Amino acid sequence: MGRLFWKFFFFIMVAQMSVVIGVGIMFSLENRDRNLNATEIDSSPPAAFLIKASAATLQYGGPEALSKMIQGTKHHHIYAVDEQQRELLGRQVPPHLIEKAQNLFKNETEHHIVEQVKAADGHTYLLFLTSSAGEDERSVLRSRNSPSPYFFPIMPILASTVASLFFAMLLAWYFSQPIRQLKSAFASAASGNLNERLAPLMGKRNDELADLGRDFDSMTDKLRALMDSQRRLLHDVSHELRSPIARMQAAIGLARLQPEKTSVTIERIEREGIRMDKLVGELLTLSRLEAGVTGAMEDHIRMEELLGNIIDDARFEGEANHRHVEGVVRNDAVITGGAELLHRAIENVVRNAIKQTAIETTVTINAQVETQQQQLRISVRDHGPGVPEDELQLIFEPFFRSSRTQKNSNGYGLGLTIARRIIEAHGGTIMASNCAHQGLCVEIVLPYDALTISPNLD
Repeated sequence: MGRLFWKFFFFIMVAQMSVVIGVGIMFSLENRDRNLNATEIDSSPPAAFLIKASAATLQYGGPEALSKMIQGTKHHHIYAVDEQQRELLGRQVPPHLIEKAQNLFKNETEHHIVEQVKAADGHTYLLFLTSSAGEDERSVLRSRNSPSPYFFPIMPILASTVASLFFAMLLAWYFSQPIRQLKSAFASAASGNLNERLAPLMGKRNDELADLGRDFDSMTDKLRALMDSQRRLLHDVSHELRSPIARMQAAIGLARLQPEKTSVTIERIEREGIRMDKLVGELLTLSRLEAGVTGAMEDHIRMEELLGNIIDDARFEGEANHRHVEGVVRNDAVITGGAELLHRAIENVVRNAIKQTAIETTVTINAQVETQQQQLRISVRDHGPGVPEDELQLIFEPFFRSSRTQKNSNGYGLGLTIARRIIEAHGGTIMASNCAHQGLCVEIVLPYDALTISPNLD
């Protein structure tokens, strides 16, 4: 049993015991009031008749006859008290009741319900009848044995206490059990085991603790995916760095063996150094984007101008490789964000399309404003080999190269990954799909504020 179990158990037990004791006191007070009300002088006509009959019996038959009369009938509520306040049958009579009967006897108008008779034994008896006509002998014995007007229900309270303890323990276990399971699962996760599942252990529970268990499972799934991604990233980075480092080492060894080719090997080392620097730069950019470090995002970017510059640069690069670039980007959309980041994201997509499109084919860029959705849709289409359907989402993962394009690609597989991170940082989405005939189409959707659309923005 954990500490939380005992805390639950203690406070629930205290609450239930307080209720039980409170109910017991309430019953005791109610019983006292009922006893007090039950010992009032009966002033009904039948009571007056019984008192007169009892007085006659006592006067002519004596105390023995009256005792037999009371014992032989069910009228145990008839009392005969002498001058020393002793009751004829030895029963306990509340003093306040005797005092009230004496006051009523002194009142001449009330003599028909209270009588005073001098018996043959020399004692003077005060006869009266109480309103407790429904009381049996057990109530009389109880009043004889316990002079206190209070009644405390011991057995009901004892049974209630046992039931309270049982249900307090049951309720404490019900709450503490899933919390202990959560504690164990968190301990397993802290030790590196992310395969612990809590949802099956919660059974049919449908409360906040079950929601917490499902959230824990979702958290471990995401952590496991993130750790797998980090391992894969580390493996890919080491793989990408191994090749240029090996070539640099080979060039250094060649320079030592053939000093006359030192200038050629230095150029080779310089090229590999540039490639490594580019890779490290892209990795740092990706790391900052994944960490949410995007810099200032307050530029008002006029998309027609930004896309025009990208198309001009892409057309210049494409023509040198016998590829063409066309674009229709006339729009008035203005997006708030990072101008350099957004330029790099779209440029990465366009340059990737130029690399993959076939020679003497055209890369088409279109930008369309969707006013109702308040978003700008940019599409980049090439005429390359496309991507298998099961790889359409994977092309945005780090270091991934499609099985159709990896042979003719000299990049690192980070361009589209960086593009996706930048687009998502601007609140947009990016997705890829194969064209109907040939090639790949990448669509970028960026939200904009309707108030920022202005054709005259400088």
